[in-house]
Amino acid sequence: MLGEVMVLKYFGIRVSDLEKSVSFYTDLLGLKKLRQGTMRHGGKWVLLEDSPSHQQLELRYPDNSLHRTCPETGLDHIGFKVQDPASAFRRLIAKGVVKALTPSDKDGVRGIY
Repeated sequence: MLGEVMVLKYFGIRVSDLEKSVSFYTDLLGLKKLRQGTMRHGGKWVLLEDSPSHQQLELRYPDNSLHRTCPETGLDHIGFKVQDPASAFRRLIAKGVVKALTPSDKDGVRGIY
């Protein structure tokens, strides 16, 4: 543990069929569609939420981002809520985590690392 509470908020995965994936997560698993949009590189995303837990899942298509994903799972990114993002980031780097992006505040979210 990093010495402070880290709460899982959301994660993003890349999918091979966005429409089919949205249907699976909403119709079969009961997630609710919150919003959708287009990424800078032209890909599409859909943000879903589990109503009881408020955890979110972002589906991304196609896999044409410049950033790497986990080939086995399609994991694109994961989000945790922490009290002090800069401090948590420094502790993760000190433990050997490799930085994928430059820390920033983006799209209304403070402390993206």
